Amino acid sequence: MIKTAITEMFGVKYPIICGAMMWLSIPPLAGAISKAGGLGNLTAGNYETEQEFRNAIKEVRKITDKPFMVGITILPSLRITPEHHAMYVKVCAEERVAGVEISGAPLDKGLGMDAVEMLKKANVKMFQKVGAVRHAVHAEKVGYDGIYAAGIEEGGHPLSDDVSTMVLTPRIAETVNIPVVTVGGVADGRGLAAAIVLGAHGVMMGSRFVSTKECPCHDNIKEELVRRQEMDTTIFGRSIGLQGRALMSDVIRDVIAIEEKGGKLEDLIPLISGLRIKQAWETGDVNYAPLMVGQSIGLIKKVLSVKEMMESMVKDAEDILAARNKMVC
Repeated sequence: MIKTAITEMFGVKYPIICGAMMWLSIPPLAGAISKAGGLGNLTAGNYETEQEFRNAIKEVRKITDKPFMVGITILPSLRITPEHHAMYVKVCAEERVAGVEISGAPLDKGLGMDAVEMLKKANVKMFQKVGAVRHAVHAEKVGYDGIYAAGIEEGGHPLSDDVSTMVLTPRIAETVNIPVVTVGGVADGRGLAAAIVLGAHGVMMGSRFVSTKECPCHDNIKEELVRRQEMDTTIFGRSIGLQGRALMSDVIRDVIAIEEKGGKLEDLIPLISGLRIKQAWETGDVNYAPLMVGQSIGLIKKVLSVKEMMESMVKDAEDILAARNKMVC
């Protein structure tokens, strides 16, 4: 069994974490992942009221008594306000969830040190998703418990520094003294083994969890990710200062064309809005809205249950690490 600072910190079987995914990281998926031995994710931005958010936490706990993460993204949004961000932190502290994944602005800059102290007092572990060493150093100074080192390969919103996972993980691991989790380009046991060799204590995945039986998206999308290859994603949003990586599709080509013509955020919103993305996940129309997945889709060969996927992933990683140790000896 692979034991790391992550499995010890949370008391989980596998050092495999699901990332925050709007509209998808909801109780059924979060509960299934945690129940199977990983760390599921409940994405706070799916909920607009405090009661809805509390109910979602309770729903996960009905599925499993195992720990899970809550994802909180602190970025400008048309729907989620700074008041929502503060509410999410307060509820996480009061409900004493196992941990939070913060992306975008760090807590101290987004909400102030009171938010940091609130979570620390409640023993909620804090992880900041970063794409640069300097941001990891800042998070450690603030008092975070760990770092998600997110390379340019990841789906969603990678940092515009454009540093790959292969370089970012060891750079951050050698710089900070808190556990590092590798993000981006990981979808199987080879990636987990590589992350550990590079100095990480676990991996966080999003795209691989999309192509699982428990993921609440249309089966067309799950099968599409199996068919697509590593070159079938692209970067968009650079011109508006919010870089994203999504599956190449008709709508992404339209977005890029608008950007090339000097279009502004208001010109893009009709194509990239969160509600449009929600509809695409539900209907299975991959050309209707940006589907934020990473280059790791090239490694996805089959739609599996989360239990099957994580068990095979860890077994493969164990075999690879054992073979490596024999080679070294």
